[in-house]
Amino acid sequence: MPIALKVKDAMDKKVFSLDVSATAEEAIKMMIKNNVWSLVVERQGRPEGVVTERDIIRRCLGKGLSPSKTYVGVIESRPLITVGKDATIRDAMELMSAKEIRRLFVMDDGKIVGRITQTDVFQSTLSLIETLSGLEDEP
Repeated sequence: MPIALKVKDAMDKKVFSLDVSATAEEAIKMMIKNNVWSLVVERQGRPEGVVTERDIIRRCLGKGLSPSKTYVGVIESRPLITVGKDATIRDAMELMSAKEIRRLFVMDDGKIVGRITQTDVFQSTLSLIETLSGLEDEP
């Protein structure tokens, strides 16, 4: 019997967003405050991309730009890559691999309801393996 882990079972529901006009400095402060390392970037209230700590390091600090003067709209990764909440973990892994990204934002009924990262995929897969190997030990 095949077992298909779903994205909704492994996603993190903590998703925060900010406007394209926010600065990299504001983004980093928001990330630290909320213990997340990616933020959805919105333009006129609509998601258009993502800014990560890596984007800030590479596209702002790495280029000698001032975090207090650089807008996230300039350094964000676009477009925002999403996956449905009922997609399988395998689907999510394949999409992350194909797009060479580390996270996907999870959609339900046209709204972002979570995000799933490579770490989330690894942890949920490991948990399933541990559960299944425990079943072998049962009489």
